Amino acid sequence: MSLAGSRPGGRGGFLSSRQGLLKVGRVLATLAVTLLGLLLITFLIGRVMPIDPVLAVVGDRASNEVYEATRKAMGLDQPIIVQFFTYIGEVVRGDFGTSLLTSRPVIEDIARVFPATLELATVATLLGVSLGIPAGVMAAVHQGRWPDHVVRLVGLFGYSMPIFWLGLMGLLIFYGKLDWVAGPGRLDIFFEDVVPQVTGVILIDSLLAGDFEVFANALSHIILPASVLGYYSLAYISRMTRSFMLEQLAQEYITTARVKGVSEARVIWGHALGNVMVPLITVIALSYASLLEGSVLTEIVFAWPGIGFYITNALLSADMNAVLGGTVVVGIVFVGLNLLSDILYRVFDPRAR
Repeated sequence: MSLAGSRPGGRGGFLSSRQGLLKVGRVLATLAVTLLGLLLITFLIGRVMPIDPVLAVVGDRASNEVYEATRKAMGLDQPIIVQFFTYIGEVVRGDFGTSLLTSRPVIEDIARVFPATLELATVATLLGVSLGIPAGVMAAVHQGRWPDHVVRLVGLFGYSMPIFWLGLMGLLIFYGKLDWVAGPGRLDIFFEDVVPQVTGVILIDSLLAGDFEVFANALSHIILPASVLGYYSLAYISRMTRSFMLEQLAQEYITTARVKGVSEARVIWGHALGNVMVPLITVIALSYASLLEGSVLTEIVFAWPGIGFYITNALLSADMNAVLGGTVVVGIVFVGLNLLSDILYRVFDPRAR
């Protein structure tokens, strides 16, 4: 009897494990196809750009013999499909070539500049989340009244104003006129290389070193560009929070909780916002990913030495190894954060499982 009873359970466990493996396999296959598409796009960009990579290496005064020898050494004499698979193998090994601008391996340059972008995007996301979620909740609670109109107007400005103009106005007012914050750059020049680099994130490294003067200077530099980026994050997160909250506040369980005498604060911030946080995880993750890949203009305006600033300088110098390497890394980070948001959504929402 016990044997017969154990068979369904064992069969069910086998099916459950098999279904789980199939889901993981589908996710990995989707991830592989996405990354392959990213590599294909960047490879084609490198081939259709009106920049000769051989001339960029040897110069326009090189002889034909030197040009052909360099072209062969770079593998550009091979069929295009062979070049593509060679490119994939190099990327898998982390080999993006050597930067013409810095004469260092591109992967080393990216490892040096990416923490600056990570730091900027993280602070901006924290500002956007800490202000955007409460703003969206208040807009939903006071739908059709002045708090709702103010939040929606702020969000509209966030989507409408060009980020480079907002950054320039911020520098003019808060740095040039009021002198409330530090100017462009990541640190004042006499604070550079004062604290040892552990994580590459100056705010963290200065705290680890116990140097609060460097921390204060770094904070003064990052607050304005992070606020500019955070404003866009705030606009997006507040709009999505408002939409999710309006949907939840119209549900029957909210009416039931109010009828039972549950306080309005608990109904809003406990019940409704608790259910809203599950889809908001995806919104926040995608917002964070978009800041990591879309901070180019902000980094240029504020001379922030991140990956966007690095790619822009490389493009202006016809350094295609650096441009394509930086693009691939940003794309991989975006895909990874998208995958992470999907995993977190399934973890925190039983219905998705």
